[in-house]
Amino acid sequence: MPFSMAFPVSLSMSLHDSSSSSQSEAVVPFIPPVLDADRAAAIQARLDAQARPPGSLGRLESLAVQIGQILRTESPRLQEPTVLLCAGDHGLVAQGVSAWPSSVTTLMMQGILSGEATVSVLARQHGLNVQVVDCGVIDPLPEQPGLVLRRVGAGTADALLQPAMTPEQCRTAIRNGREQVAGLPGNAILLGEMGIGNTSPASLLLARLAGLPIEQVVGPGAGLDAAGRQRKIQVLGQVLERHAQATEPLDALAALGGFEIATLAGAVLQAALESRVIVVDGFITSSAVLVAARLQPAVLERCVFSHVSAEPGHRLMLQAMQADPLLQFGMRLGEGSAAALVWPLLESACRALNEIAPLEKVMARGA
Repeated sequence: MPFSMAFPVSLSMSLHDSSSSSQSEAVVPFIPPVLDADRAAAIQARLDAQARPPGSLGRLESLAVQIGQILRTESPRLQEPTVLLCAGDHGLVAQGVSAWPSSVTTLMMQGILSGEATVSVLARQHGLNVQVVDCGVIDPLPEQPGLVLRRVGAGTADALLQPAMTPEQCRTAIRNGREQVAGLPGNAILLGEMGIGNTSPASLLLARLAGLPIEQVVGPGAGLDAAGRQRKIQVLGQVLERHAQATEPLDALAALGGFEIATLAGAVLQAALESRVIVVDGFITSSAVLVAARLQPAVLERCVFSHVSAEPGHRLMLQAMQADPLLQFGMRLGEGSAAALVWPLLESACRALNEIAPLEKVMARGA
């Protein structure tokens, strides 16, 4: 399989506050493995028996095998998929790590809700429901169709000055993500995000959890020039030094992450617990998966990684999870756009498995 369980897992899952270990365990459920060698072999045998050369559909076949295992059936069918797009703002933007102000987050959210943004167009093309979750933007939108309010605060704190989230805020965001997925229909979610400056927490989480130098993982984000990128590297290096003790996954998430990333991590955990297919978008959503996988490695078995972003840290993040993305299109938009783009490939994998005639049936017609 294109992923591995080779990284260490914290057994304490502690946030180093006064909460008990039982509270942490309630936040992070145990995720059992879903991969089954017998089921995989049975699905592959069905594919090999079809009226075409064995293996001729290449990656589409392995995708069908993976989806069948996630859904625990030899005849998988994808139902009522939802793009879960989590939005949040970041106090670290005050340090000049983004080319855009935080107010743009809310403007882009409104564009998504009005159906004019990239992910909205692609979702409409492919029949995907889009659910925008306000996890904590600075300028909230009024209640409206398609918008869910699960606000933890008005943006995270400036991580250069203090932890981005308190332990309780981090736990709340994870619970919010779990509850949001638990209330969704269907058997598949596509991860999306929106948040000016959120390549910074994603870079910080990658550097800390994968042990990589910050200068290797930092990119231009949404348009920084070379000088801006160097400032971003400097600031993020200082943030890592300030929170040097935040090495466990939940501690790192609270100190360095964002409300939308923590909410997405909770969504990943719940979707994995329910054996839903999880379609991962780009750098930011992958950082949420990285946190979830450090806590419960078997979540990776349920993940289909849509693409490798042009953001330089994303390739390194995928390598840290030994993930094999479907596309390399040079995209770096976020929003869930690449996840929506690859959705037809997942549908095609299921249709190919379920609807291509067996060779035996085709040959019998000529008898």
